[in-house]
Amino acid sequence: MTLLDDRKYTGSHEWLLDLGNGTYRVGLSDFAQQSLGDIVFIDLPQAGDALTADASLGDVESVKAVSEVLSPVSGKVTAVNDELSAAPETINADPYGAWLVEVGDVTAFAELMDAAAYEAFCAQG
Repeated sequence: MTLLDDRKYTGSHEWLLDLGNGTYRVGLSDFAQQSLGDIVFIDLPQAGDALTADASLGDVESVKAVSEVLSPVSGKVTAVNDELSAAPETINADPYGAWLVEVGDVTAFAELMDAAAYEAFCAQG
């Protein structure tokens, strides 16, 4: 499992990257994509949609199951990675490059872990 120190992680296996301008990028962790298996479909919100921390922002469908993606923040979607609609398997190939959405106007955060805490969390099973 690969982890990046520049991100925060959630217990539901999303990552959050602070872009430094009041905007945050959200994606699925390497642990999540490995657990899901081959991702074949993704359903994401649209730019302008409001997100609530710890609530669904969309879902991913893999060969194993359909899983909700939970938002690590409350705020407004400012950008959506539309490339994933045509190539959702990109998440499997590059989970930290294949971001899902960018969120601005952030008003709240879910409980977040740094890379070391997330690694320990995942090791607990």
